[in-house]
Amino acid sequence: MPTTLRWLCATLAPLAAAAAVAAPPAARLPGPAFPAFADPAAVAAACDRGLAAAGRQLQVLERRRADAGWIAAMDDLNVTIEDASGPVSFIVNVHPDKAVREAAQACELRWQDFLSTLGQNRRLYDAARRVKPRDAIDRAFLQETIDNFVDAGVGLPDAPRQRAKALNDRMTEVGQVFAKNVRDDATRVPYTQDELAGVPEAGWKDRPRDEQGRVLMGLDGPSFDAVMGHAEQAAARERMYRARYAMGGEANLALLGELVRLRHEYAGLFGYASYDDFVLRRRMAHDLGRAQRFLGEVKAAVAERELRELRELRDEKARHLGTPPEATRIERWDAYFYTERVRRARYSVDQEAFRPYFPPQESLRFVLKVAERLLGVRYTPVAARLWHPDVQAYVATDVRSGKPLATLYVDLYPRDGKYNHAAVWSLRGASTRLNRTAEAALVVNMDRRGLTLDELETLLHELGHALHNNLSATRHASQAGTSVLRDFVEAPSQMLEDWVYDRRVLALFQEVCPACRPVPEAMLKQAVSAREYGKGVQFARQHLYASYDLALHAADAPEPQATWVRMESATPIGHAEGTMLPASFGHLAGGYAAGYYGYLWSLVVAMDLRTAFAKDRLDPAVGLRYRQRVLSQGSQRPPEQLLRDFLGRETDAKAFFADLQK
Repeated sequence: MPTTLRWLCATLAPLAAAAAVAAPPAARLPGPAFPAFADPAAVAAACDRGLAAAGRQLQVLERRRADAGWIAAMDDLNVTIEDASGPVSFIVNVHPDKAVREAAQACELRWQDFLSTLGQNRRLYDAARRVKPRDAIDRAFLQETIDNFVDAGVGLPDAPRQRAKALNDRMTEVGQVFAKNVRDDATRVPYTQDELAGVPEAGWKDRPRDEQGRVLMGLDGPSFDAVMGHAEQAAARERMYRARYAMGGEANLALLGELVRLRHEYAGLFGYASYDDFVLRRRMAHDLGRAQRFLGEVKAAVAERELRELRELRDEKARHLGTPPEATRIERWDAYFYTERVRRARYSVDQEAFRPYFPPQESLRFVLKVAERLLGVRYTPVAARLWHPDVQAYVATDVRSGKPLATLYVDLYPRDGKYNHAAVWSLRGASTRLNRTAEAALVVNMDRRGLTLDELETLLHELGHALHNNLSATRHASQAGTSVLRDFVEAPSQMLEDWVYDRRVLALFQEVCPACRPVPEAMLKQAVSAREYGKGVQFARQHLYASYDLALHAADAPEPQATWVRMESATPIGHAEGTMLPASFGHLAGGYAAGYYGYLWSLVVAMDLRTAFAKDRLDPAVGLRYRQRVLSQGSQRPPEQLLRDFLGRETDAKAFFADLQK
């Protein structure tokens, strides 16, 4: 049975840092204080207490009759597990002390042993099958509970059941090491100032230097994007690209290969030919064939556009270097750089020019204000001692009633040992039955200079995940917030990305920061037009990632690096020999295995959701309906029903494919 901690990964994009905010004296968090975890001993002690409490509660539940109260009792056990294991699993990704992170990893493995054993608990499985649900919500809870037991191997014969547990535990351990190897990578790429020609000085002047005086650029988002998007010298971009896609190295390639084999064997225990088949039967896509047909439709829609855009990038590179177009080739480290050059030349748009308009803390206040205006939830800062001094805490309250709803933590700054992408962890699921409030942690790596428009979009995307957690109002905590199907979970976040391109939405920035200059109207219009450029290359790349994931988990369970080289080599740009992207492809080592297609699948849903806001993206009536019929429902109703209830019709892909043609 997978851990109850639900974590979400989103698009890598650097955002801006924020200063500490003084909290009004009356403000306080509605849930329990986040554990201090001052040292490894504190982690170990918390681990002991949590496992002991869950063990005692499990024993009581095993003796309970399968009566009308059994569902609540099972949910109560899940709550105990979530409250005890969630914070420990989370700090693996953010705590500044490596020893504490390692202690938390050790605790995670103990919880994995508990959970994989729980997933094969025959008494609870039999009880769940005997319970008579009182309504559709309880029926959904029971079905998911039974499915989890089945997928953990409860119904297998003795030897395969024991093997399923061993495989589950090993997969967790391998995934842990894979993530650690990426998270702890402290590679710095040295550059002379001449080699950084074109990179904004503010992006490197305060970086550390080596003994030769060279600037040391890390592999974090702000550093990577600064070099890849602006460095004039191709050799400088190539060095950064190769360093970034060497992260994890041969060790992680071996770990990913082991994961692929373990997953294949695991699926085989249940009679499935592939891990794809095992996973997709529980998703909106339902089966591999449907997921592949969808990806084929996406590829067909963008194939010609991708080739046209790459010809334009080649021509721009030829003009830049003074070489004949027919003798000019676009390399992997060229695509981002020349895409931005084309955008600047064609639309007079430079993402860097947006930074003065979007100061870091004000940008955070802006996206929180968008949530307030649209969804009726107000975020108030609260003073709290957390895992790092830079982390901010907020209480979310309902605007109409003043009722406290949730806690939100925001961890903004990049630092060594921290998760280096953008993600939201759902630490606590809400429950109306328990009068339990939600809790989420939004983790990003912001650029201190301010945000680009792209980065503001990413910040709002991540807030969308946090809102899905914070505004949940499900009966049972196990069904709360982001516990939805993996190929639906990105939709509420992707829907909001479009909001930052709306003039009326951006006007809220001046409400939270009267001293901030508004983005000139002409500049925003140009950014909207420029946003459409590059869709062919962008969606073709997403198609490749999704297709690679499904190929990796197919019936032949192929070797990861060889498969990647073959598939990337078949693309118009080809493969850069010596790079090993799969070694740092954390989605595949974690919860998105056989599910990366879900980013595109969810985007179809997100664009359909946007149609309800076509007239006014800040319409509070539509926002309230969306909050009540989608965000608040978690997984207690299936996604198809949520979409039907909100849209008043069956969902479709018309908006998505129309957008691809813009």
